[in-house]
Amino acid sequence: MKKILRVESPNDYARFVDAPLLHPLISIIHYDELAPFRHSLNNYGVYGLFVQRQFPKILSYGMKTMQTSDASIIAVEPGQIGGLEDNDERISLSGWVLLWSPELLHGSELERQIERYQYFSYFFTDSLRMEPDEWLCITQLLVQMRQELTEHEDSPSLRSILLGYLHLILEYCNRIYLRQLSEEDKGGNDLLKRFHNLLRTYFRENRQLSHGLPTVSYCASELAYSSRYFGDLIHKATGGTAIGYIHNYVINQAKSLLMNGHNINETSRLLGFDFPHHFTRLFKRITGLTPSEFLGK
Repeated sequence: MKKILRVESPNDYARFVDAPLLHPLISIIHYDELAPFRHSLNNYGVYGLFVQRQFPKILSYGMKTMQTSDASIIAVEPGQIGGLEDNDERISLSGWVLLWSPELLHGSELERQIERYQYFSYFFTDSLRMEPDEWLCITQLLVQMRQELTEHEDSPSLRSILLGYLHLILEYCNRIYLRQLSEEDKGGNDLLKRFHNLLRTYFRENRQLSHGLPTVSYCASELAYSSRYFGDLIHKATGGTAIGYIHNYVINQAKSLLMNGHNINETSRLLGFDFPHHFTRLFKRITGLTPSEFLGK
């Protein structure tokens, strides 16, 4: 099984890179201040922004490879897997990491708004490319947030201030995302966004438990297309098939469930498969490994 770092709280990653622990629900790490540390392939239970001048050249992000550039941001959310597996190499990076627990958002307006930030989604496999003034603004906000954490004890007012900073940073990221979106093929990207969100809602509402895996015809109908035309649009946007996109999404969910302690039978059932061997066969076809081999059993 791959070496996986389970980042269930913001400080799990801080401990891994030997950074200061500032608060139980939020971690702000300045890479430039750290001694060289090892790579990590992370299973996230938190939200995060990696704000860096340079990333490792090859990073995995779900089932895909992440595209990065200088002075850019990678966003992650709970349930995602990304990074680079520990190979005993020690690296030095330049930039910042902001990680926060979903618990920090509970009851806030930001909790209700965060799903509109599409750059957290797996379908978006490019980093957010910052202009020099955006790098300056975002890093200054991170400096100010860290100063608040180091100079003031935890309290409702401190958390309110932190949420204010966080909301502002996320809005800067959204402006960058929208700018990049306008530079790309809007038609295909918008369809993928709606397709991805449809799948996300389907599994979040546990429809698979009563209806099984989502089908291409179901997705096409929900998005107001004929099945054939929908398939053609997805192929144009991705170079692959609609059913392949669904299967990749399902296997991403499966990997998260398996690494969070669910056995193969439970994972199969939770994802809506009729039989565990159907799940195993699809997992092997997508990843090249059986679920047991993936888990190292």
